[in-house]
Amino acid sequence: MANWELKSPADLGVVDQSELIKKLRIDSGQRDASGESHRWMWVLAIVTGLLIATGATAYYAVGSPRLEVSVVTATVPSAGGADTAVLQATGYVTARREATVSAQITGTLTDVMIEEGDHVKAGQVLAHLDSTAQKAALEQAEAQSRAAQATLIQYQTQLEQSRRDLIRQQGLIERKLTSQQALEDAQTLVDTGVAQVEAQRKQVDLGEAGVRAAKVQFDYATIRAPFTGVVIAKAAQVGEIVSPFSAGGGFTRTGVGTIVDMDSLEVEVDVNEAYLNRVTPLQPAQAVLDAYPNWTIPAHVIAIIPTADRGKATVKVRVALEVKDPRVLPDMGVRVSFFEKAHAAGTPAPSGVLVPAAAIVQRGGRTVVFEIDGDRARAKAVTSGAVFGDLQLVSGISAGAQVVKQPQPELADGAKISLSKQL
Repeated sequence: MANWELKSPADLGVVDQSELIKKLRIDSGQRDASGESHRWMWVLAIVTGLLIATGATAYYAVGSPRLEVSVVTATVPSAGGADTAVLQATGYVTARREATVSAQITGTLTDVMIEEGDHVKAGQVLAHLDSTAQKAALEQAEAQSRAAQATLIQYQTQLEQSRRDLIRQQGLIERKLTSQQALEDAQTLVDTGVAQVEAQRKQVDLGEAGVRAAKVQFDYATIRAPFTGVVIAKAAQVGEIVSPFSAGGGFTRTGVGTIVDMDSLEVEVDVNEAYLNRVTPLQPAQAVLDAYPNWTIPAHVIAIIPTADRGKATVKVRVALEVKDPRVLPDMGVRVSFFEKAHAAGTPAPSGVLVPAAAIVQRGGRTVVFEIDGDRARAKAVTSGAVFGDLQLVSGISAGAQVVKQPQPELADGAKISLSKQL
């Protein structure tokens, strides 16, 4: 055990306490300033602590922010005999029969009988033009035709009389009661009458043709539908001038309205040149309208238009819709999946499930998809497989699992989520 020996302050080298107290004594001015500074520091620290505590309380009371995501269902690939998508392309709904209906003559509209959305049939009257001049021309042509027919009757009567005179002259010449010249004059009158009748018959034909032409011009004042369809635009109103020719100044309309044959609707898509070999005529396909993403329409390839767009390096492909539906409208955006027949029937489906390729992301050096677990997203490690259009085969999750369709970069394992509304 250590021995402790009590020594005096002097032995320890301790300075006199009174000297120390004098040195530590704070001037009153310095003491006031120092105290004030320390007091403000304490107030600031207390306020900061309260703010932090309040923020933390609010954060945990409301909950951490949620990421809005859209989800899809992992599906089992089809077995042999089913169609497999090999290509997707985007395009628009187009109409093979679409016409802006105009008059064939220039005239003023007196009646317009269509509105947007009206269904019309071939030959149905759409509008009327002022037909005063055409009606007058028709009446004149009919009068000329009647005059020509009356003249024909006159010439025919004269011809009959000339023939009777010729018969008499022939009888007289046999009995030597008239001259040969009189007989020849009678024959000339008959021949002249025959020529006049034939010429007048041509005039009658000309008059009838004039009547038909006048009727055509008169009918041009009535504008009719060229085919059965739906009016998608009304371009003119009563009182406006309509002409088949374009006129400057903007005072003349070149059409009354636009009609679309809804039975002729099809899809035109742009296919990249690099994938054109995946498309063939009559190939089965499937169309999905942008307006109805959950509605699939069976379709097939009509033809590949034999020309390329050098600017976009694409080729247009015509696709027929096999279902006619009033929801399909011209110029709608559409996405088309082209299919090819899978292996023969009886071939087992490949193992794994199909998810959108965009749902597969990299997190921490792993290939994952985010599976929905209540209100949270759980990162599931997967192994990628074959690609079918915009879908990819993966293993590591079960069929029917709900996965995030396109994970955001900030989405992490266990993050709280909310599902976006889908049409």
